[in-house]
Amino acid sequence: MWGFYFMEQKDFFKENLNSNSKYKPLALRMAPQSLEDYMGQGNIVGDGKLLKRAIEADSLGSVIFYGPSGSGKSALAGIIALKTKAYFEKANAVLIGISDIKKILEQAKNRLEMSGKKTILMLDEIHHFNRSQQDALLPDVEKGIITLIGITTENPFFYINSAILSRTTVFEFQKHSHDDLLKILDNSIVDKKNGFGKLNIKITNEAKNHLVKNANGDARRLLNAVEIGVLSTMPSADGIRLFDLKVAEESIQKRSISYDKSGDQHYDHISAFIKSMRGSDPDATVYWMAKMLVAGEDPRFIVRRIIICASEDVGNADPRALTLSVSAMHAVEFLGMPEARIILSQAAIYVATAPKSNASYIAIDRAIDEIKNAKERTVPNHLKDASLDGEALGHGKGYKYPHDFKDHYVEQEYFEDPVIFYDPTNQGYEVKISERLNRIRKK
Repeated sequence: MWGFYFMEQKDFFKENLNSNSKYKPLALRMAPQSLEDYMGQGNIVGDGKLLKRAIEADSLGSVIFYGPSGSGKSALAGIIALKTKAYFEKANAVLIGISDIKKILEQAKNRLEMSGKKTILMLDEIHHFNRSQQDALLPDVEKGIITLIGITTENPFFYINSAILSRTTVFEFQKHSHDDLLKILDNSIVDKKNGFGKLNIKITNEAKNHLVKNANGDARRLLNAVEIGVLSTMPSADGIRLFDLKVAEESIQKRSISYDKSGDQHYDHISAFIKSMRGSDPDATVYWMAKMLVAGEDPRFIVRRIIICASEDVGNADPRALTLSVSAMHAVEFLGMPEARIILSQAAIYVATAPKSNASYIAIDRAIDEIKNAKERTVPNHLKDASLDGEALGHGKGYKYPHDFKDHYVEQEYFEDPVIFYDPTNQGYEVKISERLNRIRKK
């Protein structure tokens, strides 16, 4: 019973891929059977690429396939299953535990000893394995008893331990391009064996473009929408099923936002948002922020990043940026969504379009480095606190009060062997700061 639920050997996997049953989903029926049929990912399975050569030579080492849903990770594993002479097992990390892993590994070891046949283990959603489960795989991966194909939509460098990563090669899959999805769509319409080629379907270019655009690089999502549209459209009197824009809109509905608040998408999108503000691109800034808000991101998380950027990347080139950003934080707390989106937009656009300087950021890091690595300075006597008994010790003696002098400045030592940490730029208000500091420093 365990084997039926948790493992699929090579023959069953092959049968599953080749099945032409009308009850199989279109996406499964259209799964490629060879590398020649495989769409996309030319960066890893293109002519002459390492992975393609390894698959063709049946000499694949342990690998991690990482990328978004519908990018062809499982499809490529299916091609490997059909091509390899090794025994092919399939398991899902959500469904199995340590005891199941041990059974798979024991059978693989026995198979290798008795017949010399290696085992390829395809482990879907490997990011769901905890550290102890991953550690259970390690010895047999290292000894070559099993060849691991780990499949994940999450960044393996966050979710898979370093010992496994050091014994595997990570291949990153990209979303399918517009052209690739168009080819996949067209194939599903004309393929008489696995697609809808036996039906008389007329699909408009507007419908195709809408489906491809809203599939968002996901071939599985695209084929599911095609299947819904075709099967829900009744043929006309002359037997033609018209798949037009209206059918396409109903089939794919609203595009889902690819964003996981607890995973890689969270960090990737906030990174793009911050870098767009830093790069003075207000349009990209608003786009990434809008995507996060639509996906349900906490607006307080976003405004905190605006505040950081206002100080780190704008700084004294426009001191108002920090004031505005802090005000935005209070307004967001007071208003809440959806009105808070307007406040966030104003603050983010202000920071994005403000002159940029990271001089303050560099200054504090230089000072910290000086404290950690250079000689230690003590507070000069004339700067020490003279209250209580300090005056009797000479604390504060000789201190010059700047406001008693012309231009409210007087030359005096504030720390021995002075080092310049703050070097203002020629941006925005820092031009004035620079002019004043230059006059002072010349004195």
